[in-house]
Amino acid sequence: MSGRELPPLNALRAFEAVARLHSVGRAAAELHVTHGAVSRQLRLLDEALGRPLFSRQGRGLVLTAAGEQLHTGAGLAFEQLRDSWAALREHNAQAPFVLGCASSLLARWLIPRLDRLAHDLPGLRLHLSAQESSPTAELGRLDALLLLSAPPWPTGWQVDTLAPERIGPVVSPRYGGWPRLQGQPPGCLLDEPVLHTTSRPQAWPDWLRCMDLPPSRPPGGAGFPHLYHLLEAAIAGLGVAIAPAPLVADDLATGRLLAPWGFQPTTGHWILATPQRSGDRRAVALARWLRQELAGG
Repeated sequence: MSGRELPPLNALRAFEAVARLHSVGRAAAELHVTHGAVSRQLRLLDEALGRPLFSRQGRGLVLTAAGEQLHTGAGLAFEQLRDSWAALREHNAQAPFVLGCASSLLARWLIPRLDRLAHDLPGLRLHLSAQESSPTAELGRLDALLLLSAPPWPTGWQVDTLAPERIGPVVSPRYGGWPRLQGQPPGCLLDEPVLHTTSRPQAWPDWLRCMDLPPSRPPGGAGFPHLYHLLEAAIAGLGVAIAPAPLVADDLATGRLLAPWGFQPTTGHWILATPQRSGDRRAVALARWLRQELAGG
């Protein structure tokens, strides 16, 4: 090793923890590694330096003169790193948290809950970004992305699954065809020109399969570009639509929509996707809140 080279950094980190905590065991716990792994790193550092940094005293370790010298420099360096990292994380915590979300999810589920979110997570400065394009592995300037999706997910994502997706037909009591459908089994929809959305073309076939009904016939009713428009059409009494349960929970509670055939799980999930290894604690808190909200409907 030349005079200006750095020591093995993993070994130096283990050394600094042992010297600061006065224990290999406590250092291993802090670093989330085994006792043996820390001991191997200390031996590696001894070999790189050519002399020991600790000496055995009874059942413990004490720093040698070389160890004391290295601990002085390493302790100061790591403390400065900790201070710099803490300052960066504090700055990050004060910056807006940019959450991407499909417009339909924003309008029909998230926006009505923003007051409760602000109350429950008062330190979260949330900035919402409507996302209409298909998500890619790169989240761009987003801190997180909330969406309904099925695996496999892009390798560049860290995915927190929030709740299983459950979908089902919904209809307004104002719909002219409701009297002939009321009290009928799900198969009655096979002859109904149901409403559908081009953004979720598989929704009806998926639900029909769940009900052991033939999924091959395409919907014959009106189509809409987004789920939000589809559900507004259903509320207006234009026909039977299909939707994820949480997006119509408020409408079901007020009686604007009915779900006479219930909801069925699909292969999809509500997920919160973040960049891999982002380590943003705000995303953890948001995921916990979203999971609780979805569990409550």
